[in-house]
Amino acid sequence: MVVVRRRWFETPWEFRESALFTAVALCIGFVIEYATSGSDIALLRLPGNAIALSLFAVLVLSIGLGFRNTPAVKWFGGIPLGLSLIVAIAVLSLIGGILPQEAVISGSLPARLGIHKIFSSWPFALIILLFLANLGLSLSWKLIPFKVQNLQFILFHAGFWIALSCGIFGSSDLQRFVVPVEEGKANNVGYTMDSETPQQLPFSVFLHDFSLEEYSPQLFLYDPHSDKLLMDKSQATIDVRKGTTASWKGVEVLVIEYMPSALPGKDGIPYLADHSKGIPFAKVRISTGSTQREAWISTGSPTLRPDAAQLGNLYLIMVPGAPKSFRSAVTVQDNQGHAVIANLEVNKPVNFMDWKLYQMGYDEKAGRWSKLSLIEVIRDPWLPAVYLGFFMIMAGNILFFWNGIKRQEVAS
Repeated sequence: MVVVRRRWFETPWEFRESALFTAVALCIGFVIEYATSGSDIALLRLPGNAIALSLFAVLVLSIGLGFRNTPAVKWFGGIPLGLSLIVAIAVLSLIGGILPQEAVISGSLPARLGIHKIFSSWPFALIILLFLANLGLSLSWKLIPFKVQNLQFILFHAGFWIALSCGIFGSSDLQRFVVPVEEGKANNVGYTMDSETPQQLPFSVFLHDFSLEEYSPQLFLYDPHSDKLLMDKSQATIDVRKGTTASWKGVEVLVIEYMPSALPGKDGIPYLADHSKGIPFAKVRISTGSTQREAWISTGSPTLRPDAAQLGNLYLIMVPGAPKSFRSAVTVQDNQGHAVIANLEVNKPVNFMDWKLYQMGYDEKAGRWSKLSLIEVIRDPWLPAVYLGFFMIMAGNILFFWNGIKRQEVAS
């Protein structure tokens, strides 16, 4: 029996032609990127990008339905090309994941090839467009004529197409700003992460109060000569409470009294104070061999110096606990007088108009006495469409497993 090997570009085209086509497309993308000196791709905004995406979808569906029996169209919407394009996307994503995506020397080879911004480069954009066309063609053949047995394929691939296309085409409409607000003041100006140019917002944020909760303070031994905190590697972090004990190479420490909020007294003994004014104080008993002594130590604040206990060339100190939670009591108001009063917390956004407001940060040097709150505001009008795509993908996966269970029941 004589096996006749298929020649290159002999119909129907298969994986090797698809791989070659994908490699050529990548090369063309890098050539365009190099020719444009790595300049950014001009992206359309609403409604231009929505119109462009709609026309692209109509064009792909029309070609798929009108020329479904054409060999070139069947190959373009086939599995070999789809898998080749997926490999290309994976390779570009790997480059973007390994190499730093940050500014490089202008005019250098990486800058001209767009290696430092691979996800907004011409090679990535070209491969994504080809993949969307491939996916759209295969989807059109399952849509018309519609069959119930194709529902799982339609849900999964249509959801994937919607999520990917809307995420790419809608990226230019994503707005993300950081709004710094001081207590008792309002601000309607935001800043992007990569620019100090202020951007006017369609609303203002008034900060009534910023509050921060901390975990318990911690005991450390501090070496001022090396400016290091000393702690035995086998020792866990030591939270300060009444009865807490700690030891460092011959030094035994016992916390005999603890005040979570106090102020220093005239006689050197602290007294209890309001949480908004006071700082943590601890009375410790320090034992070194047969010698014992007692001392008050404190964490300090922006207005009060910390108290430490000297141990030879070292100091026993108490540092504030890590932030446990922080929140901002704000009023958000637009130019028409619509207002929302809310408490912003980390990972608990508040919706206002088409914007989401997140608690982002504060003045870390001031700690819980911070009068500044950093609020992140985000607007992404394409996000509902992306979510719709994800839900369709999930529905397709559920239907896939359901059909599998049904087939097993019939077989048994």
